[in-house]
Amino acid sequence: MTDRTKRQPPTLGGRQLKPSTLMMGHGYDPRLSEGALKPPIFLTSTFAFESAAAGKRHFEGITGKRPGGADGLVYGRFNGPDQEILEDRLSIWDGAEDSLVFSSGMSAIATLLLAQCSQGDVVVHSGPLYAATETYIAKVLSRFGVSYLDFPAGASRAEIEAILEQGKVLAAQKGGKLALVYLESPANPTNALVDIEAVGQARDAVLGTDGPPIAIDNTFLGPLWQQPLLHGADIVVYSLTKYVGGHSDLVAGGLSGAKRWMDPIRSLRNVMGTILDPYSSWMLLRSLETVELRMTRAGENAAKVCAFLAEHPKVEGLGYLGMIADPRQQDIFDRHCSGAGSTFSLFIKGGEAESFRFLDALRLAKLAVSLGGTETLASHPAAMTHLSVPDERKALLGITDNLVRISIGIEDADDLIADFAQALDAV
Repeated sequence: MTDRTKRQPPTLGGRQLKPSTLMMGHGYDPRLSEGALKPPIFLTSTFAFESAAAGKRHFEGITGKRPGGADGLVYGRFNGPDQEILEDRLSIWDGAEDSLVFSSGMSAIATLLLAQCSQGDVVVHSGPLYAATETYIAKVLSRFGVSYLDFPAGASRAEIEAILEQGKVLAAQKGGKLALVYLESPANPTNALVDIEAVGQARDAVLGTDGPPIAIDNTFLGPLWQQPLLHGADIVVYSLTKYVGGHSDLVAGGLSGAKRWMDPIRSLRNVMGTILDPYSSWMLLRSLETVELRMTRAGENAAKVCAFLAEHPKVEGLGYLGMIADPRQQDIFDRHCSGAGSTFSLFIKGGEAESFRFLDALRLAKLAVSLGGTETLASHPAAMTHLSVPDERKALLGITDNLVRISIGIEDADDLIADFAQALDAV
């Protein structure tokens, strides 16, 4: 597919087809590739233009002299058939006007932040965030005069408005603007939920309807169990490495949203070269065909495993969205989410030593970071993924030494329960 105007999902007899159906062929015409049922991997760095005038027109779009980007295929740093088909299909899940894919989740986040922020600007974000995201905002952007303020994931509209007011004042003092509201919900690794609707209402009240975009990392629940664009978010962020990729064999990132937000990010991606490679794009096309099946099975498994863990005497608690104790969090879940997911926090009675004994005793579940794969994974955020977060901030955010993050896969649920039972025996 090379014509970026032909992107509307097809209908059948007036019926809008479901995402799981469209993943099998949307955005790809076999007639353009010798009748191949599946898109080939287009391993080429550059593409031949049909005429010199066409080449000029494409570069007018690439360089921003004409809005809308290139009309066709140009060069591997800008676009490619596998990437474009993937972007078309990814946008379907969130009902987005446009999508972009990147070489990793962090390259997507970094490109988004750089596209939105200038010297003197302020970013307001929820907490906790993925540790690398927090580090990028606090330690990298700060070198270029960008400041940040944050609020806890479960904050009320009034609390969010107060932070946005502070951000507005701070930005004015620095001669900049409040450039971005960045959320992560559920938060990594606590599973705390952010009220997206409240954030949108607060943004509009403080900064007006033409205020900064609201971006949200939807990796833990997307694309199946939460569609943030329906609740007031403007940009959806994914580590496609996780549930979308789903097989622990690739690294990728994605952004979805309206073209008004995607176009400047695409322009910066063209300059920086953070686009995803053709092979990983092709692998993600494979993965999108089964994402609903995999996530559904993993979610069912997680419900069974958590039912067992909740009753175990060596378990202090669970950060599982199917067992929410806080009424405010339950209200957010009921309004924003269609499923509890399969990644959760397990709080073991004790501390780091007891958590390590549990992790070292696992036999089926793998001791590894990441999540959303076909296999069950377990890790210790305080000592691994969030090790770089200062101890006082970890304590503030609830990232404790007895927190183990579990990502349930698609194995047999009873086998997983048996594994967790014998591992807890070692504690």
